[in-house]
Amino acid sequence: MVVTVTDAVAVRQTSLATGDSSPDAESLAWIEALSGAGDQREDAIERLHALLVRAARFEIARRRRALAGTRSGELDDLATQAAADALMAILRKLHTYRGDSRFTTWAYKFALLEAAVKVRRRAWQDREVPLEQDGWARLADRRASPDTDAETAELIGAVHLAIAEALTPHQRTVLTAITLNDVPIDVLAQRLSTTRGALYKTLHDARKKLRARLAGDGHDLGHLW
Repeated sequence: MVVTVTDAVAVRQTSLATGDSSPDAESLAWIEALSGAGDQREDAIERLHALLVRAARFEIARRRRALAGTRSGELDDLATQAAADALMAILRKLHTYRGDSRFTTWAYKFALLEAAVKVRRRAWQDREVPLEQDGWARLADRRASPDTDAETAELIGAVHLAIAEALTPHQRTVLTAITLNDVPIDVLAQRLSTTRGALYKTLHDARKKLRARLAGDGHDLGHLW
C-alpha cells in the first residue's frame, strides 16, 4: 500500500480530532517524503535505511554473546538484512503511524525487532531443534528433583499425562519446543515453515486444552505455565 501526501496530512488531522498526540514537524517531514515520489522519496529511503542499519548494529552488538564466534563480516550482513526487512515493514505500515512518538523512534523499533529475530535465527542456525522427547525428559527430571515437593511432583506428572493424551501431535511439538526446550518462536516458525501467528494460536489452544484437562482432574496448572 502506497501512502500519499494527502494520507500523511490526514494523519495529523485525525490525531487532532481524536485528541491524540500530533506528529512533530520532523516526523511529518519524514512521512511526507516517504509518501511522495521521485528523488525526494529515494533520498528519504536512503537516509532511513542508514538510520535502520545503525539501530540494527546496536541491537546485534547488544546480543553479541549469543553469536560467539561469528565473524564481524557476518554480523554486518545480519545488520544490513535486518535494516532492509525493517525498511520494507515501515513502508508497508507507514499509514499506521499516529505520532505517539517521534517517527525515528517508531522506525527504530522495527530495526531492533528485525535484528533480534536475525540474531536468534543465526544462533540456532547450526543447532538441531530439540525433539519432543527431550522436553518430556526435562519434565520428568523436574518431578524427580529432590527440591520438588510431593504436590508439585504430582502436578508435573499430571501435566505429562495431559500433554500425552489431550494434545494433538502438532500441539505437543509446539508446546514442548517453546515452553520446555526454550526454542525461540521465530526459529520454530522457520523450521516448521509456518508463521509466528500460527504458532501462537497453536500454543494458546494447547494451553487451553491442558488447563481444561487438569481442572477436570482436580489440578491447577498455576505457575507451571
